[in-house]
Amino acid sequence: MNSKPIYSEQELVALLQQRNEKAFGYLYDNYSGALYGIVKSIVTDTEIANDVLQNVFVNIWRKIELYDAQKGRLFTWMLNIARNAAIDEVRSKGFRDSQKNQSLSENINFEGAVTAPAIEDVGLKKVVTKLKGELRVLVDMSYFQGFTHEEISKALDIPLGTVKTRIRSALTQLRTMIQ
Repeated sequence: MNSKPIYSEQELVALLQQRNEKAFGYLYDNYSGALYGIVKSIVTDTEIANDVLQNVFVNIWRKIELYDAQKGRLFTWMLNIARNAAIDEVRSKGFRDSQKNQSLSENINFEGAVTAPAIEDVGLKKVVTKLKGELRVLVDMSYFQGFTHEEISKALDIPLGTVKTRIRSALTQLRTMIQ
């Protein structure tokens, strides 16, 4: 019987930073499904979502030295890479052009905006609802709907610096709640 190794988060990160290919295979085997779910909730085209997932793992391999355990768990760091890659793909000109002749799907609401991904799948929505109203709106717009800080500033008529400060405060509160 061929048993696969089980790594602690610290061991896994150390091995990845040493460019250990077996550890990378372990990472892919154990996290690709969850990361694919995040990507697929934003990029609904299966083929494009697969490409984004591949790019996510390439980025993780290339940027593993940037991971800081003091700032959060490995999965959270990877989740942010996956979410950002998916949002970048959806915002790209090539993606928008490829979607021009597609039929409308259930991911389009009546105003024509793409709906937010199902955050319940990540388990964060419940924690975010505990934030004060103004902070909850900013986190929702920034992380779940994909608005930039500049877009939030314009939409809510709040100075850009205030938006950034409040989002940082909200993230600090969320980190405390999760721990």
